[in-house]
Parts: sequence; structure tokens; C-alpha cells
Amino acid sequence: MEAVHAGGAQEAASATGETAVGGSARLGRPPLTERRKAATRLEIAREAVRLFAERGVAATTAEDIAAAAGISQRTLWRYTSSKELCVSPLLTYALDFVTALMRSWPRDRPLAEAVVGTPSSLPDTAADTDAEALRDLVLLTRTEPGLRAVWLQVHHDAELVFAEVIAERTGHRPDDLEPRVQATVLNGALRIAVEQWAWSTDPQRAPLSRTIHRALGIARSALSG
Repeated sequence: MEAVHAGGAQEAASATGETAVGGSARLGRPPLTERRKAATRLEIAREAVRLFAERGVAATTAEDIAAAAGISQRTLWRYTSSKELCVSPLLTYALDFVTALMRSWPRDRPLAEAVVGTPSSLPDTAADTDAEALRDLVLLTRTEPGLRAVWLQVHHDAELVFAEVIAERTGHRPDDLEPRVQATVLNGALRIAVEQWAWSTDPQRAPLSRTIHRALGIARSALSG
């Protein structure tokens, strides 16, 4: 799932290579160039989080991040507009996946099925090398205002996209009350799930995918219809 930087989840569908087949959309593999860009963004994010965790945001420069990622500072600015925004690809894990899944979900099936699904339908970063980087980053949002602002902005952008997808499927306008409330519930469930997983001190904490599944189940009643 390609992460989305300043634009939030708005690139999620194209990032997953969504295509239409027989009138229905499906999730596909993005073009090679997009995969390379996504890989570069993710590597930048990993190195930025590592440096932020070691030194703090204020003591880490864009030059430091670029050098750690093996690119020039000029190249870094082609991928992001600030050092804090470098981390966005790690923050949009669940948002991008759910956005793309919602867009591709068959119209003759309830949207609630798409966002709840089963634990196995969600990518599991707990078994992934980026799991600890994601956890470190979400932990940093509690003490680093700049990163907290990025975290909240990512979710604000995602909420707008969720409202658009819900509105399109229900015949509403994106700014109508119903899709906005439904989008807010979905967005809040995803945010709280990731925070709950990251902030837990229990060494036996549930995998992120299972925590997301549980949170979406709680929110399901607000997404039916």
C-alpha cells in the first residue's frame, strides 16, 4: 500500500493500481515507476523516524535525513515539503488500504463488509520490518507537536476521501451530514486503533491488523446502509 504524503489518502486508489474489469473495480499492482517512488518515500520515512527517535525532531535536519536515505537534499524536497512530512508514508498504513478497498468494493455488496472484513484481509505490519518504525513514530506523536500535526492532517485528508466514497455509493453529496458523520466514525476508529496498538505497553499486545479489525467492528453500525 503506497503511503500518501501531504495529500493524505487522496492518492490511495492510484497508488494501489485500481482498475475496472467487467464493470467492477479491483485492486491491482501499481506501475513500476510508482512502486519505485513509493519505495523511496518509504525509505525516507524509515530513516526520518530513526533519526527523530534518536535525536528528536528539532535536532534532525533535512540534510541528515537525505544523507541517511542515500539521496541528495534536492531529491528529498521532490518527495516532501518539510522534514516532518517525510514520515507520512508510515502513518497512512491503514488509511490507504481501507480507501482503496472501499473504492474497489462491488456496489451490490454493503460497504460495511469492506471496511470490517476479516483480520486476514488487512496487511499485518506486526510481522513486517516497518512495524517498529510505525510504533516509534506514533509514540513520537505524543511528544513532538510537528509529528502530531502531520498525524492529524493525514487523518483529516483521509476523512474527506472517505466521505466522497461513501457519498458516491449512497447518492449523497460529500458535504452532506450522513457521509460526513460516517466518514468521521470510520476515520476515528482507524486512528484510535493504530494509537491503541502503538501506545500499548503489553508485550503480548494484539497485532495491528487485529486491533484495526476490532475497532472497525465497533464502528460498523455507523457504516451500514
